[in-house]
Amino acid sequence: MCDSRSMTSLGTVYWRLWSSSGLSNLADGIVKVALGLVAIQFTRSPALIAGLAFVSSLPWLLFALHAGVLADRVDRRRAMLTANVFRAGLLGALAMAIALGFGSIWLLYVVALGLGIAETVHDTAAQAILPQIVGRDRLTRANSRLYAAELTANEFAGPPLGGVLVAAGAFTAFAAPSALWIVAIVALFFVPGSFRTVRARETSVREDLVEGLRFVWENRILRILAIMVGGFNFATSAVITIFVLYAVGPSSAMGLTEQTYGFLLSTIALGSFAASFAAERIELALGRTRALILSLFTGAALAGIPAVTTNPYVIGAVFFLGGAGVVVWNVIVVSLRQRIISDYLLGRATSGHRLVAWGTRPLGAMAAGLLAEGVGLRSVFAGAAAVILALVLLTPREWGS
Repeated sequence: MCDSRSMTSLGTVYWRLWSSSGLSNLADGIVKVALGLVAIQFTRSPALIAGLAFVSSLPWLLFALHAGVLADRVDRRRAMLTANVFRAGLLGALAMAIALGFGSIWLLYVVALGLGIAETVHDTAAQAILPQIVGRDRLTRANSRLYAAELTANEFAGPPLGGVLVAAGAFTAFAAPSALWIVAIVALFFVPGSFRTVRARETSVREDLVEGLRFVWENRILRILAIMVGGFNFATSAVITIFVLYAVGPSSAMGLTEQTYGFLLSTIALGSFAASFAAERIELALGRTRALILSLFTGAALAGIPAVTTNPYVIGAVFFLGGAGVVVWNVIVVSLRQRIISDYLLGRATSGHRLVAWGTRPLGAMAAGLLAEGVGLRSVFAGAAAVILALVLLTPREWGS
């Protein structure tokens, strides 16, 4: 699918994918906040709130490998379309159920699980399709622009919009993202071409699974990075899971409204948006090792700041820096992975990476709920920061400075 366009031009097809991704992530950002805010209308139990986050991310632990096999066996664009159709339908059904008075924390659990399964399929196929669209020589630039759209929509625009929509009513909060996913489907529908990879021979699902996992495990850089991202996601998942209890409501430590909470979370994406345009320059200026270490320090600050202050302006400023570090990390690591792995294996190897990297999210959410019940919310924030700082010791040094 790549051609001889100049390095500065990413092409019309790329921008259609970019538009679809932005709309899809805006819907996801709204849902991410709306689920938590609607959930605390049913319960204030840290364990049950953490359980919702656990269920949302559980598919990355259970289905990530199979999503990778699927992405390497079918047309990747069609896999993304199917996932978005499923998400739009599921959210529409949830909105109707709430409107009819059938809402409950357990219904939110079911919907969160379904959305998580669809996310594993969509996101795995989306990362695998990108080199087919732009070629491997423009991946850093393409990923930077894609992350600018995704994180701005998912973390900057989505959370405050989610807070506003929940204030307007749970039905509106879930009907709106369903409509956005439908528009994202339309944008992706106009991405032309076939994105099915060429297979040298027929293989079983088990063979495909083993091949993807083996490739990640035997490549030292990919193995270390997967472990590091797993630790980082464990810690940040713990923080985000319980932060809603720390921040929202008159009985919380911060006493924020739903709308203010959404705006506070959006500072993470504002930092991500700013850094997405500078990620390529930061990598060139600092080198991969120092850039990744800097990202870890900002991530540790993001996780630990609620342990030391309830000032929303201080927390927002640190969240901004943490968001910047996250996107620099993602652009560097994802672009490197897409260069190292060949097209026919990219779905499986990506899912193998994410099994380790993202499979820790439900574990972090579960740990947060249990620890918060026993030792309090602030201890969870401090512990998460310590975990992220410890990851600095694993950073590959052979990249040099």
